[in-house]
Amino acid sequence: MIVGTAGHIDHGKTTLVKALTGVDTDRLKEEKARGITIDLGFAYARFAGEAVTGFVDVPGHERFIHTMLAGAGGIDYALLVVAADDGIKPQTLEHLAILDLLGISRGLVAITKADLANPARLEGLTAEIRGMLSSTSLREAEILPVSATTGQGIELLKERLAEAEGATIASSADGRFRLAVDRCFTLSGAGTVVTGTVRSGSVGIGDQVVVSPSGLAARIRSLHAQNQQAERGFAGQRCALNLAGEGISKDAITRGDMVVDRYLHAPADRIDAELSVLESEPKPIGEWFSARFHHGSAEAGVRIVPLENPVPPGGSGRVQLVLDRPIAAAVGDRFILRDVSAQRTIGGGRLVDLRAPLRKRRSSERLGFLKAASLPHAGGALVALLDVPPFLVELDVFARDRALSEEELQAAISFAAAEVIESASARYALSANKRAGFSDDIQRVLTAFHAENPDLQGIGRERLRLQVTPRLPAPAFLVTLRAEQVLGRLVLEGAFVRLPGHEVRLSDKEEALYAQILPHLEGEERFRPPRVRDFSEMLGVDEREVRRVLKLCVRLGRVDEIRHDHFFTRQATAEMVEIIKDVAANVERGEFSAGLFRDRVNNGRKVAIEILEFFDRQGVTLRRGDIRRVNPHRLDLYGGPAPEAVEGRDSSPVGRPDFKF
Repeated sequence: MIVGTAGHIDHGKTTLVKALTGVDTDRLKEEKARGITIDLGFAYARFAGEAVTGFVDVPGHERFIHTMLAGAGGIDYALLVVAADDGIKPQTLEHLAILDLLGISRGLVAITKADLANPARLEGLTAEIRGMLSSTSLREAEILPVSATTGQGIELLKERLAEAEGATIASSADGRFRLAVDRCFTLSGAGTVVTGTVRSGSVGIGDQVVVSPSGLAARIRSLHAQNQQAERGFAGQRCALNLAGEGISKDAITRGDMVVDRYLHAPADRIDAELSVLESEPKPIGEWFSARFHHGSAEAGVRIVPLENPVPPGGSGRVQLVLDRPIAAAVGDRFILRDVSAQRTIGGGRLVDLRAPLRKRRSSERLGFLKAASLPHAGGALVALLDVPPFLVELDVFARDRALSEEELQAAISFAAAEVIESASARYALSANKRAGFSDDIQRVLTAFHAENPDLQGIGRERLRLQVTPRLPAPAFLVTLRAEQVLGRLVLEGAFVRLPGHEVRLSDKEEALYAQILPHLEGEERFRPPRVRDFSEMLGVDEREVRRVLKLCVRLGRVDEIRHDHFFTRQATAEMVEIIKDVAANVERGEFSAGLFRDRVNNGRKVAIEILEFFDRQGVTLRRGDIRRVNPHRLDLYGGPAPEAVEGRDSSPVGRPDFKF
């Protein structure tokens, strides 16, 4: 259990922690000289058997509220301190408001310096404190008079902390690892060490991690958990991590950074959130309101954009937070807002969507999405998200932004009874109803297209994708089309899609003419076939008729028109794609000239260039000057591997359109 102190300056927080643990948490020379806490202090003690209870001692001065927030973000139990001789003061109220906004409901109020007050004073102060707590998450907290000088109530307080430690439910370590850094220093003989509270997951010696948002990669050389050397640290524990890696140093890591599982590194600077405003605020939070944003141990400037109406004092609403720098965060994390002059706390809330859009942020569809995304249970949120536009969830983004492990993600998918569409670059979920409707929608569009265009081979794949709901990304759409083809519901022919029963047929006369043409398109001459005028002279048939029949065969997928009046069989086209792949595979960086291709097909330079320009237009090759390279994402047009089978830049979250940094 992690206990955090809270309360006004000089009310005895540090002295109380020393009486409980024997540790003076004021470690800085200035703290000793001035007799006040300036930075976070830490102490540990055993109250319940072998369990180690950690203490985070925070400053009480109003100038150091930002430091108090850095320590309060990871606590399990609040120890609110009120001095018997001084009573409730401004920072008592502000600290209590912060604890309430952070959702901390477990805690105890210690009336310190009880030896300086008579029973009547203690009774009256207890009543005041009870009234102060009545509308907060600590309304059930016990109030104990204590004195570090005489020892009054100290043993009873230790008993209460032991009971709280025993009642603490261990945080789940199933999620992905995140540690909010509150200190970074260099230790002689070890190197760079960071300390903080593990927010989720677990970490062990030798694990590879990332310091976010900077993106520095590191390895865990050794660690301490709850002030003890350990092999592994778990969620809910305070840990010290000895980091090693290129660029890792005391100056490279600061308070506010997070050490995370590599999968989670995806900083955010535009976040949609739920905001609650304190009743003490003088006016509503309106458009582009400036404030200071506190999350975990991080602090940043922020502009607030209400998504519905201005958020009134004592009220709540959905807002968009536009940060002046990216932070590492997770959906569901709590945050606090303070005014830009650091004079008062404005409010706080929960993060809902880390990839908030700049446009259409107030649309009804967007607000429906946020309502669904705000559900705390991952499975429940997935169910709700699949029921609102765009009726599609990218599962890896969903899991990453919630710091879910693969096991937790699979549990959410099972809870939602979701249908998964999986490609090498991404996984998507649809509800069972939407997946069935998606198949029906494809059938509807194909049927209508064939009715309006009976002489066309089929509809273009991209055109079909844009007409069905939900609108899947192109690689995932191709996966679904192939699944539909396996079930016999449609036929894929290159870049075209048709119903199984649809076929553009040639007449007997047209078939007879094509039968005369076909032998000249195959065999050794397949890469340099005659042109339309050559067939006209060779067969004694009108040039327009030859052209018309060959264009019908293009629609049937039998041939491809590489250049005007120059037709190749589809088999020859596919074979040339394989030749291009082989040529590219055997040259440096996969870049080849037209001459290398010409030599392989044993063709003239002019025809070879015409063929390559055809593949340029199809997107199979990418040209820069006289050099070309293969575009792996278009090879499926002619029977090559599917685009999702090629690993590339999009496998990184930073390369995907959901990632905004």
